[in-house]
Amino acid sequence: MEVEHEISMLADPHFWVNVGGLIFLAFAGPKIWKALVQMLDQRAIKIKADLDEAQKLKDEAQALLGEYQRKQKDALREAAEIIETAKVVAKRQAQEAATNLEAALARREKLALEKIAQAEAAAIAEVRREAVDVATAAARKLIMGSLNDSRAAALVDAAIKEVDQRLH
Repeated sequence: MEVEHEISMLADPHFWVNVGGLIFLAFAGPKIWKALVQMLDQRAIKIKADLDEAQKLKDEAQALLGEYQRKQKDALREAAEIIETAKVVAKRQAQEAATNLEAALARREKLALEKIAQAEAAAIAEVRREAVDVATAAARKLIMGSLNDSRAAALVDAAIKEVDQRLH
């Protein structure tokens, strides 16, 4: 029965297909295996290169992020300095404007006081002129009423002599 089993096995086409497959694998297997391993190694190398590139890009992005964060901090600090400077300048300009306003008001007040003093002096001078005119008119009336012709001629002669002495 064993021999029969061996003969039937040798006559079975499935057996020969399996033997052919094993022989094919014995000769072609290492080459196929080598090609598969090489293909997988190349894929691993490509994946590693991609990972290295991604890490490099990540590092560059981190560096850029750090740089931009520093620039943002610098810009914020500079903006704060500009605002502080603007506040100081505005305060100084407000003080200067207040000082200039006070000086302008003082000048206007002085000018107004001078104009008032001039008007006062003019009014006093006008009142004096009027007083002199009134006193002169009153004196003329008094003198005309109490003065006779001989006395008037003597006063005119005395006045002429006095004017002549003052001129020469």
